[in-house]
Amino acid sequence: MSLDDYGPTEMTETPPPAPRLASWFANSNTTTTARTTSPPPPHPSTMDTGSDSPLPAPIHRLPPDALRNVLLRLQLRDAVLCRPVSRLFHETLSSQFLALLPTMRLLILRHPRPDGGGCLHAFDPERRHWLRLPFTYFLPYQSFSPVASSTSLLYLWVDTSSSPSPPALPSTSFSSSTAHPPKSLAVCNPFAGTYRLLPPLGSAWARHGTVLAGPGGTVLVLTDLAALSYTPSGPGKWMKHPLSLPCKPRSPILASGAAAVFALCDVGTPWRSQWKLFSCPLAMLTGGWAPVERAAWGDVFEILKRPRLLPGAGGRRVLMIGGLRSSFAIDAPCSTVLILRLDLATMEWDEAGRMPPNMYRCFTGLCEAAAQGNAMPTAAAGGNNKVKVFGGDGKVWFSGKRVHGKFAMWEEDETGSSGGKWDWMDGVPGNSDGVYRGFVLDGGFTAIP
Repeated sequence: MSLDDYGPTEMTETPPPAPRLASWFANSNTTTTARTTSPPPPHPSTMDTGSDSPLPAPIHRLPPDALRNVLLRLQLRDAVLCRPVSRLFHETLSSQFLALLPTMRLLILRHPRPDGGGCLHAFDPERRHWLRLPFTYFLPYQSFSPVASSTSLLYLWVDTSSSPSPPALPSTSFSSSTAHPPKSLAVCNPFAGTYRLLPPLGSAWARHGTVLAGPGGTVLVLTDLAALSYTPSGPGKWMKHPLSLPCKPRSPILASGAAAVFALCDVGTPWRSQWKLFSCPLAMLTGGWAPVERAAWGDVFEILKRPRLLPGAGGRRVLMIGGLRSSFAIDAPCSTVLILRLDLATMEWDEAGRMPPNMYRCFTGLCEAAAQGNAMPTAAAGGNNKVKVFGGDGKVWFSGKRVHGKFAMWEEDETGSSGGKWDWMDGVPGNSDGVYRGFVLDGGFTAIP
């Protein structure tokens, strides 16, 4: 059964204009279950009904509960496309109704911004195509940079000087100059087209801070020495917490299932790195940092070069990704990329995935050199191949300078028996040097700023 089985919808008034969200969904060249390309339904006054008053369209004869039951079977993307079809659909597919549908997972690119500004590139891994998310129709700031996300919410650093009437920033402990325009942290829902500015921060936090977003609107900004926390249900201002860590935290993540922050710290020497894992409960940001270590782990942190943390699927796992050392020598080259997984329930590590050799050779430059008939690149021979790692919630993407126009993608295996799913993602827009960064957004209507 499809929506077309009920015939054209009666339109007693001109339907509301199609929202911008529906326009960028419709331009993605995919097939939807609802009618989006056919001509608009005829007005009842132009239909020969054989009586003075027009008969209602068959779909109007459905009880409201039956219509909602049909629409609840749509994916979020298709439901949004149905909204501008008629006034009946627009009123039924309200924000409250759309909040009942599962969220739509997207990969948001942090760099580069597409030409023209005012939008971001996003990748739909389920349908394997790229989207351009417009922000100009609801966000009055032309300069912005996405930094983090939680369910349905996207967090951006916005340049408030680009607004006609920027909000005044109070004095902070950090100096500000014209070289660093004032920035504020904003939270928005790009699907609903709403946003809100969080309490002001100094420009140094925007330049050096790492933003983490958690459930319930909780936001953290971490620097080398301190962390700021903000909760909508709290006092309405940023709370400062000193970081009791031995050094700068690397790749901090927020594990929502454990309600805790995890970070790596290099406690070694300038000549040899020695990584340790630290964690802190969200409820104890002041004085709650402690090392996470077990004797059974052995040398789990010694086998990876340049490790990075990402949240695993479900918020109850921590992924650690890095180059697999070919030996324990200081300058030992890497043989591939290894993904380790920490189960926070059992506190045990296991191997979640290993990049296939043919795929890893593309990041070292060997594939390009072989195609051109050249010798092995010097960097590849020395093992100094930097691979950018980003993603979240059990999905990991890899980019590198020697891999142009595509990503390597890995998806976590729930059972842990197959090593996950590896694949190439082609058609990446922009950025000639091949280096990208990004994160996962579960877009939807489940939270509104």
